[in-house]
Amino acid sequence: MSQVTKTGWLFKPRTIVFAVALVIAAPAAAFVGGFLAGQNTAVPPGDADTLTDGFAQVVTLAKWEAETAPQPPAPITRVVAVESGDNLMGVLIRAGAERTVAHAAIQSLKGSYDPRRDLNVGDELQITFGPGTIRSVEDAQPDDNPNYVLARLTIPVSYDKLIDVSLTDEGGYEANEVERQLEREVVQASGQIDSSLFVAASEAGIPARVLAELIRIFSFDVDFQRDIWQGDKFELMYEQFRGENGEVVHQGEIHYAKLTLRDTETPLYRYKTTAGNLDYFNAKGNSVRKTLMRTPVDGARLSSRFGKRKHPILGYTRMHSGVDFAAPRGTPIYAAGNGTIVQAGRNGGYGNYIRIRHNGTFQTAYAHLSKFARKARKGARVKQGQVIGYVGTTGRSTGPHLHYEVLRNGRQINPRSVRIPSGEKLKGAELKKFIALRDATDKQYAELRDAAVRLVENKTDEQ
Repeated sequence: MSQVTKTGWLFKPRTIVFAVALVIAAPAAAFVGGFLAGQNTAVPPGDADTLTDGFAQVVTLAKWEAETAPQPPAPITRVVAVESGDNLMGVLIRAGAERTVAHAAIQSLKGSYDPRRDLNVGDELQITFGPGTIRSVEDAQPDDNPNYVLARLTIPVSYDKLIDVSLTDEGGYEANEVERQLEREVVQASGQIDSSLFVAASEAGIPARVLAELIRIFSFDVDFQRDIWQGDKFELMYEQFRGENGEVVHQGEIHYAKLTLRDTETPLYRYKTTAGNLDYFNAKGNSVRKTLMRTPVDGARLSSRFGKRKHPILGYTRMHSGVDFAAPRGTPIYAAGNGTIVQAGRNGGYGNYIRIRHNGTFQTAYAHLSKFARKARKGARVKQGQVIGYVGTTGRSTGPHLHYEVLRNGRQINPRSVRIPSGEKLKGAELKKFIALRDATDKQYAELRDAAVRLVENKTDEQ
């Protein structure tokens, strides 16, 4: 029962609910009234406008409240490049992470990533700080004051994989290996050599890594210092991968390459045999891989031949038992063939010296190295093309170069004239399988080449 007092009206609970409902329903009634007014109902135009205006005010007020309400802080992402002398802890602290938090994030990497071994100079780490509460890793006691905390850490592992470290709901960190979303494409390139292969390849847009691989797969038969003439040609087809932003992040394998040297064409095809052997084969199905490489160093100049010569330091004529390749200090030196290292260390006038036994007949020796590769030690097995050391000038040497020897049955022979047995020759069903791949590769290359020609012609017409 209601009653009148000096302070105002008092209502029963049921009456209050009814009043609130009227207040909430008024804007809706205004909207319905306005709609009916447009349909020639009995609602007076003036009253309908008033009700509609009331509904609009309520909507505007709700919108204003949503826009002016405090918004949570946005995450902050920083990209930090690893510099010389950096470790992961230092990088995280430099980016703004607390030491205890950085330690917890690093601990989560155990079993999937070793920062001391895998972190490289130039790696770009993506570090994200998100709004949250700084908490102790041990007891995770929250604070009422919002702060930015380390929310995510992304570490590149390879061109197609990365490690993602994220903050969990419990306040710890969890690391996962993630595959990057990449787009693979096949690229065609060709050119004519007017001055050097390096210049011609650069003008054709061939990346340095692909050019080095091109040289390597032809190095069993071609001396790139003496066999390349002006007017020779090359063509190749290789794969590359683009990241999420469209930039090329990796150049893949060469699937086809051809050198035309003084009108002699030598095409090579990448093929994996049924037994799982991956190699390059010529058009007849013969592997280009030989027992030994003729030139076990990239971009080198033949500076001294095999035979008698006047020694540049000793001053008298003596037998030069190998060949010398002049190259900048630190240039990688490759194992000329598969084998076992039988000697690695100092060896008198040879300086830093490596000898590899390839089979019961052949051995190779490498002298004047500046240093050895990490795994190049006595007794180690090496594969053809594996880096075993770096060009230097140790021992009796007048400048940085590689002294390279080939020994047959223990005697030094001329590396430039030795006849080296050829590699695998495909036969039968394996040869038929290879020929099918060869023909498909030729067709794919021709299609890419023709498309490139049409593109150039269209651009010319537009100009």
